[in-house]
Amino acid sequence: MKHVSFLCLYALVTLCAHKGVLSAAPSYGERGSDLGIQVFQQVVRSKPLENVVLSPHGVASILGMLLPGAQGETRKQIISALRYKKNGPYKMLKKLHKNLTSKSNQDLVQITNGMFSQNGFPMEETFMATNKANFQCESRSLDFSNPTAAADYINQWVRNKTKGHITNLIKADMLDSTLTRLVALNSIYFKGSWKSGFQPNNTKMRSFTGGDGNLYKVSMMSQLSIFNLGMATTPQGVKYRVIELPYHGNTISMLIAVPAEDTPLSSVIPHISTATVQSWAKLMHMRKVRLLIPKFSADVEVDLKAPLSALGIADMFSQDAADFTHLSTEPVYVSKALQKSKIIVNEEGTKAASTTTAILMARSSPPWVTVDRPFLFLIRHNPTGTILFMGQINQP
Repeated sequence: MKHVSFLCLYALVTLCAHKGVLSAAPSYGERGSDLGIQVFQQVVRSKPLENVVLSPHGVASILGMLLPGAQGETRKQIISALRYKKNGPYKMLKKLHKNLTSKSNQDLVQITNGMFSQNGFPMEETFMATNKANFQCESRSLDFSNPTAAADYINQWVRNKTKGHITNLIKADMLDSTLTRLVALNSIYFKGSWKSGFQPNNTKMRSFTGGDGNLYKVSMMSQLSIFNLGMATTPQGVKYRVIELPYHGNTISMLIAVPAEDTPLSSVIPHISTATVQSWAKLMHMRKVRLLIPKFSADVEVDLKAPLSALGIADMFSQDAADFTHLSTEPVYVSKALQKSKIIVNEEGTKAASTTTAILMARSSPPWVTVDRPFLFLIRHNPTGTILFMGQINQP
């Protein structure tokens, strides 16, 4: 039987993260985020000196959208990697989607899902209904025989959903004019204002030691305020500082982790998981400090096929092994999976689309906390433990 390619793409936009009550069983937000964190760890392993931004929740979301169509070993691999219940996690995922996008967050989180199918492609009603009910997924038909027009239409949809931050997500040559049947997209947009903002007139050019060891002059924001911070240690004994920057709604925070001087960020990242992030809450305490962190932005595209395959989700990429019989009577497989993320952090707060190191140096009282070397950041929805975005910044 002839196989048809299934193109899976997605864009994400957002930023912020941390805190939460320790719980015995991980939430569904944490389960999905852990898989996304593992994908991030796979990516940065091959790019230790580059800026990398990823949305862990975005990775979980696109897999969650594909799950209702998967069957057999393909379904088992997705369920196992996400640690979801075998009978279907849709009730919990629907609740998670509602919590993440609730107006009670105050900071703006918009999550939009879309399915773009070839005209006449026979998708199963149950698959479409499940995605609409649980992910508020939009469905549209396109003519992929004109790849340029189809790509333009999808890219415009992404631009609209991400407030113009993600552009040109897909290129026409990604769409096979005769074989492409479906493009699935997940878009996340986050915009948050700091609870304690930075005054632009306090931003000065200061030194930042890049991942390559060179000194760079960067715009360093500064403020004297009270922040939650502490010292953590990896199982291998590597110490690193953690600081929490809450957004004004108190529901979402950015967490910055920074290893000690002369310690590479790569020695901390493999240790990170949602359980690690939860454990930080016990280690941090409110202190008045002079905080200095760089303004930064990053625009990164990540191919997800290799990291997902390495984590056990391989069959869906195979023409021979992929089993999406609950999606369509026509055999399909995932020909491409990518994520494009963008983050902007400045004095007012954060914007992220798709998309730390912190060093504490005592310089009289109050102490200075200076993030002047490669750092890890996470943007976390505190009530659910969901990691919306994370990234390593080697050079702002």
